[in-house]
Amino acid sequence: MRDWLNRNVWGMTITSLLSDASHEMVMAVLPGFLPLIHVAAAALGWIEGATDAIASFLKLFAGWYSDKIGHRKRMIVTGQFFTGAGLSLFAFAGSWGMLLAGRMVSWFGRGLRGTLRDAMLSESVEPEFRARAFGFHRAGDTIGAIIGPLLGVALLHWLPAPTPEAPFRKVFLVSLIPGIAAPLAFLFLVKETRRQPKPWLNFLQSVGELPPPFRRMLLAVGLFGCGDFSPALLILAAATLLTPQRGAVHAAQLAAILYALRNIVYAAAAYPIGWLADRQCKTPLLAAGYLCGAATAGFAAWMFWTGTASLPGLGLIFTVSGVFAAAQDTLEKAIPPDLTDVAMRGTVYGTLGAVNGAGDLISSALVGTLWTLVSPEAAFATAACLMLLGSASVATLMG
Repeated sequence: MRDWLNRNVWGMTITSLLSDASHEMVMAVLPGFLPLIHVAAAALGWIEGATDAIASFLKLFAGWYSDKIGHRKRMIVTGQFFTGAGLSLFAFAGSWGMLLAGRMVSWFGRGLRGTLRDAMLSESVEPEFRARAFGFHRAGDTIGAIIGPLLGVALLHWLPAPTPEAPFRKVFLVSLIPGIAAPLAFLFLVKETRRQPKPWLNFLQSVGELPPPFRRMLLAVGLFGCGDFSPALLILAAATLLTPQRGAVHAAQLAAILYALRNIVYAAAAYPIGWLADRQCKTPLLAAGYLCGAATAGFAAWMFWTGTASLPGLGLIFTVSGVFAAAQDTLEKAIPPDLTDVAMRGTVYGTLGAVNGAGDLISSALVGTLWTLVSPEAAFATAACLMLLGSASVATLMG
């Protein structure tokens, strides 16, 4: 274990834990806040999709630029700061406009830091330990995603409520504490070995020269991504299904707890999936993970279609979603170094981020719009079909 569980792996894991605690504290309670300020599911879908897409296309540029200048740490710290500060703007939201602004600030930071951190992590361990290092990192990240929703729910219960939306606004402000601690952790814990700058590096040429096996992976990831909607919409689904029986605030609390359950499963599964992937072919594991994503959407569609709102059923959906997220986030990050050259690692992860961003835009906007204009069951059924196609593509294109 000493060969891979080094200072950089620990530093990046602690940073992500703090950052995700901040982010998920906000996102877990946000669906319960939206009806109070009269924001529809379609708006949430477009906000989630558009800001994910902006961040992910920024990842492409940031990854290439870090390869060009030969260092990444300063950009990561800056990105972590914007990520931690942006979502606190939700405290001042009276409509969808401020939600979009806060999300854009936060996701601008995410666009700067995400690819570069993944590139640094892949370079911090030997190839034979890479998947488990990513799995360990994702597990730590997800511990933050467990702490965040639970803390958000507790604060909703404890904080005074002179108006229905007041506790939600205070939760958004409290998220600043772990959000600002995250860049400080990265600054002081992570060491960077700078590389030789490449001032001649051309952006379009770098992207165009990515190897064919990696391009085939991008095709499969992109197809799956068109159905891979934001988890915020799954939380909204749980809250919507539970509201008639439990009331809006209690339903929002239960939905956040279910999301915490998802993240517990995610944290528990990420390292074992990485450990297993280091010992056998990673592609079938990714295809199986994608299949779990399709099952999640399919179960959600069935619950809306039948009018079922049982906690055990919703618990099953969120559990399967946790397994899917662990496999996706671990293996999509662990596979690219096997297919590409180390000198272009930033560009590689940036391109992967851009493809995921395009999928995020399509999927979240599609599901949110179909939910509002047609029905939630049609929205989740469509997502399930696209995810099934993506799983099949991983198995055939990369098998």
